[in-house]
Amino acid sequence: MKAVTRLNNCQYQGDSGNRKTPHMMKNGHSLKFGIRIACIVIAGFFCRPLAAQQSAPQLILASYKVQTIQPIVSSESYLPETPSQHAFWDGKNRFLFSTVAMFSGADFAVTHMNLANGGRELNPMVRPFTGSTGALAVNFAGQTAGVVGVSYLLHKSGHHKLERMVPVANIASSAFAVAYGLSHR
Repeated sequence: MKAVTRLNNCQYQGDSGNRKTPHMMKNGHSLKFGIRIACIVIAGFFCRPLAAQQSAPQLILASYKVQTIQPIVSSESYLPETPSQHAFWDGKNRFLFSTVAMFSGADFAVTHMNLANGGRELNPMVRPFTGSTGALAVNFAGQTAGVVGVSYLLHKSGHHKLERMVPVANIASSAFAVAYGLSHR
C-alpha cells in the first residue's frame, strides 16, 4: 500500500520519495473551472437587477364599446329578511323593568334600615348619598331610570339581546345586595 503525504503547493510525495503533482493541477483545469463558476455566479447577481429594470412592452388598447350599467330597480329580492323587531315596551321588558324597580326598592329599604341601625354603605358609588333618606331614594330611582335608558339605547341600536341583559345584570346585583344586607344586620 502506498502512503501519500501532502507538501506545500499541492505537491504530493509517495513512498518512493519523488514528488507528484495531480493531473488536474498540472494543466490548471480545476483553477480555470473554479474561476468560470465564480464569474457565472457574479454575473448572475449583477445581471438580474439590470434585467428587472427593463421597461415593460407598451400595450396598445383596442377600441371597446362601453355599455352603461343599468341600475337595479328592486333590491328587495337580493336582501335577506330583517329579523322581526319587538316593541321596546313589550311584555318581557315590562316584566324586567318592574323587577328592576322592585329590587331597587328592596335594596333602598335594606340599605336605609342598616344605616339607621349604625351600619355603613359598602358601595363606594352610593356612599355619598347616605347622608339623607331623600338623596338615597333619588340614587336608587336614578339607578332604575339609568337601566331603562341604557336598555332603550341598546334597543334603538339593534342590540336586542344586550338590551335584555342590562336589566338582568342589575336585578342580579340588587338581589345580591339585598341578600347581603339582610344577612349582615
